[in-house]
Amino acid sequence: MANYRVGRVSQEILREVNDILLNTVRDPRVDGITITDVDLTGDLQEATIFYSTLETDDKTKKETQTGLDKATGLIRKELGARLTTYHTPELEFKRDESVEYGNRIDELLNELKNEEN
Repeated sequence: MANYRVGRVSQEILREVNDILLNTVRDPRVDGITITDVDLTGDLQEATIFYSTLETDDKTKKETQTGLDKATGLIRKELGARLTTYHTPELEFKRDESVEYGNRIDELLNELKNEEN
């Protein structure tokens, strides 16, 4: 039997965390973050939130991760007030590397195309 609740709660967490980051968190290190996916465990106790930014330098990446780590408590508190679940999941933020990976593949394909011409 399929468990659809995990998917529904994941989508709700994604929507609410985006709203919290946009309207509640005032840390300039977390400006411009886009939440791309939420990986929620089956028991709804832990959520890994994947994010991406347009910045590519290592210093900015580390500052963004530090800002998210510092804001995790506030985000979890706000999320707990907004969700209708019994327990608010523990949050962990991870950078989504798939956007950069896709950009790199696109660059390589463009280089191959230019070499053929």
